[in-house]
Amino acid sequence: MYEQLHAIQREFGYLPGEQLRLLAQRIQTPLSQIHATVSFYPHFRLAPPPRAEVRVCGDMTCHLRGGAEVKSSLQQAFAGVPPEEVLLGDVSCLGRCDKAPALSVNSRIYSRASGSSAVSMVRDLLGGGQLPAESYEQVRASVACDPYQGSPTYAVLRKLLDTRDFLGVIAMLKASGLRGMGGAGFPTGMKWEIVRNATGNAKYIVCNADESEPGTIKDRFIIQSVPWLVIEGMIIAGLVTGAKQGILYIRYEYEEPKATLEREIRRCYQEKLLGAKILDTELSFDLEIFVSPGGYICGEESALLEAIEGKRAEPRNKPPFPGTNGLWNQPTAINNVETFTLATAILARGVDWYKAQGKNGSLGVKFVGISGDVKNPGIFEVPMGTTYGELINECAGGIDGGRELLAFAPSGPSSGYLPASMTNLPLDWNAVTAAGSMVGSGAIVVCAEGRCMLDMALNAVRFYRNESCGKCVPCRVGSQKMVEMLTGWTEGRSGEADLGLLNALSSAMKLTSICGLGQVVPVPIASVLKHFPDIVNEHLQQKYCAAGVCFTGARR
Repeated sequence: MYEQLHAIQREFGYLPGEQLRLLAQRIQTPLSQIHATVSFYPHFRLAPPPRAEVRVCGDMTCHLRGGAEVKSSLQQAFAGVPPEEVLLGDVSCLGRCDKAPALSVNSRIYSRASGSSAVSMVRDLLGGGQLPAESYEQVRASVACDPYQGSPTYAVLRKLLDTRDFLGVIAMLKASGLRGMGGAGFPTGMKWEIVRNATGNAKYIVCNADESEPGTIKDRFIIQSVPWLVIEGMIIAGLVTGAKQGILYIRYEYEEPKATLEREIRRCYQEKLLGAKILDTELSFDLEIFVSPGGYICGEESALLEAIEGKRAEPRNKPPFPGTNGLWNQPTAINNVETFTLATAILARGVDWYKAQGKNGSLGVKFVGISGDVKNPGIFEVPMGTTYGELINECAGGIDGGRELLAFAPSGPSSGYLPASMTNLPLDWNAVTAAGSMVGSGAIVVCAEGRCMLDMALNAVRFYRNESCGKCVPCRVGSQKMVEMLTGWTEGRSGEADLGLLNALSSAMKLTSICGLGQVVPVPIASVLKHFPDIVNEHLQQKYCAAGVCFTGARR
């Protein structure tokens, strides 16, 4: 259904009611169900678009790197222009955190934006000009863990077809200690074993390439650099679990990574590495790409499955879990891009090799994205056990502008913020958890001195409020209430009972929200209250913001 909806929107610029009625007849689906689906996703339109729709990212890294200034310049330049000509608004993270700030103009994404360049672009468009090509930089970098060093032979797959040692694959992944690298950290070998042992009419392998949380950019880099490791990992997972169908779920904004994957998938079919009778054996595995219709919630594994099934991406109640009741209620293994990549590397190079990649007592390797107030934001392949101080100062070049480090988030807003005094913390699952945070997806966002941490907490909570699917009341209402409360704190409106109310609200959301989104909404402000209490007290008691950010009336 999604492909047909996209085709209609490409032809008309939106989804006319008559076209939806005709679609409902063709696919024999109630029109109400189609409307319920398209109204959920941000990339579908039910009304004609303006001549210029401009949406500026203001989440986390773009907030740090000038997104608000870009938006202000646009607001001033096009004040009074009717909305059918220019529609200016916000957009959630566009996945360009290493090139912030970013914005989209008529769905084209531009990085390293400035107010003057954005205004000039829109004026040219209104004057009859064409939008420039998207500012996407082709990335193809050498990856140390790639056993093929850029010349893939799919040797692991070929060997597995000869040996048929499917249980040996699971044993190797278990012995390596490889965890899911998308944030949850579930043991990969155990997940594949669950699906292998599950009964079902069909089984599926799903790769989650929908990294949409602010600061999360590593999977884009991996896809562009070593797509073969992702694809080989999915094929191997299919053979090991008994799945014959794979779906690579990629975020809507990743056009270039999608094209890279399509080229590699075509090559695999041409060389009989995919399809029926792989390399002339009786085994088969097909792989297709599914483009997300948009929304951060689609990164939640069960919501992702709902989207693939053509429904609203609302998380399912658990149990049951996808390992036994996943896509179309059949056993499904869901891993992210980095997990499939490292699984292939481990199977090619061995458990001892993988464990030896770590340092300071930690095991393995990790891809991290570092953005925010650093000189050289980017994606880095590093040993587990590397300290966050080394990551920030050596990999990312240290704090820009000659400032000192104030705080950092180890994994985007869901990890909360840690103070500069904790940069000796190693990139290690257990160590970071013991410190009250998490390694997560490795989306490290850095805040320099002069930033307001209450403002940063509000920014993170607002992101979750904006991206809540609205299915459960604790998340839908609780996130809005928390935004209202924190906004009040930054505007001089706070009461004596606020802290107690915040604690009660946080507890209720953690205990009763259906999925992880609602459960992590309180994390950013909880971390600021824990590690930066003086900053919060200055706002609440003195109505003072040392950074000069709050109490100005000029907030997003």
